[in-house]
This record gives sequence, structure tokens and C-alpha cells, in this order.
Amino acid sequence: MSSDKIHWTKHTALVPKGFIRYHVLEALSEKPMSGSELIEQIDNHTGGFWKPSPGSIYPLLSMLQEHGCIKELPPENGLKRYELTQSGRSTLEETKKTRRKFREEASFLPSSFFESTFMKIPPEKACKIRETLKEFAVASFKIGNLMGENYSEQAIDDALNVLQEATKKLEEINKKALGDKVE
Repeated sequence: MSSDKIHWTKHTALVPKGFIRYHVLEALSEKPMSGSELIEQIDNHTGGFWKPSPGSIYPLLSMLQEHGCIKELPPENGLKRYELTQSGRSTLEETKKTRRKFREEASFLPSSFFESTFMKIPPEKACKIRETLKEFAVASFKIGNLMGENYSEQAIDDALNVLQEATKKLEEINKKALGDKVE
């Protein structure tokens, strides 16, 4: 089968355990939402990389409701919305603590910058960052594939220089941001 005939699908198996639950709780901590709104919210927060199916969201909502983490609000215009309970807020905070501890212990994982990208900055900026990160990943895979086929010392040196320069600039931004907070 040629590569132009391959249809890529987004499978739940590729989503880390607890991903949906965390993002549902996080989204509901901001405002009450319906199942369809949660699906769209997660789709937006992952930059379109993954959109949960109704078959994964609605059973999760039922389970969270059974465990007292969320409650169903009276329907508005026929739409069921859910709200985070105090128990749900506690669960979310415990999950955040666990995630932070895991990240501290597993230094190979992405920094909190990526978490902030998806949840804390204005949506239009987050979208641009996600698009740029996606383009960066695609370009990285392309150069990696090219190197596998046509190794070039010059191309490797050029790629390394770009990565070093980008790292240096990000470190400068970080130092400036920290300096702004200190002053």
C-alpha cells in the first residue's frame, strides 16, 4: 500500500492513562460543560492531535458522576452540562501533585512549558505554539529520515546549530522572564 493511501486514525490506545480524566476535570474546573463541549475542548487543547470519541467521554462522565467528582446540572436547551464538585477539585489537585512529582522524578519528560501551552495561556497563542511545535516535529522527522538515506555531515552540523541557537534564545527568554519577576 502506498503512503498516500494510508489513513491515520487517532486511537485511544495512543493516549496516556488518565489523560482524558485529567483534561475533563481541568476543563470542568474552569466552567460547566457538556460532553460535546468537552470533546471540542480537548481537541482544541491538543491542537487537533487527538479528539476523544463520545464513546470515551460519556462513560467517563458517568464514572466521574458515580464517584462524586462531577454533578449534572439542570438541562439548558436540552443540553446536559456537568460541573466539578469539591471532591472533583480535590481529585484534580491530587492528580496535579502526582503529575508534578512524576515530572520531577522523570527529567526526560517535557517541562511544564508544554502543560502551560495547552491549559494556561490565551488560546490564540497556544494554537500558534502548537502549530509551530507540530511543524518543528515534522521538520525533525524529515531531517532524520533524510539523514538515514543521505547522511551529510554539513546537514547535521546545520541542524545542530539551529537547535543550539533555539535553545540559547529560549534560555534568554527564561532568564528575562525570571528577571522581570524579581524586579
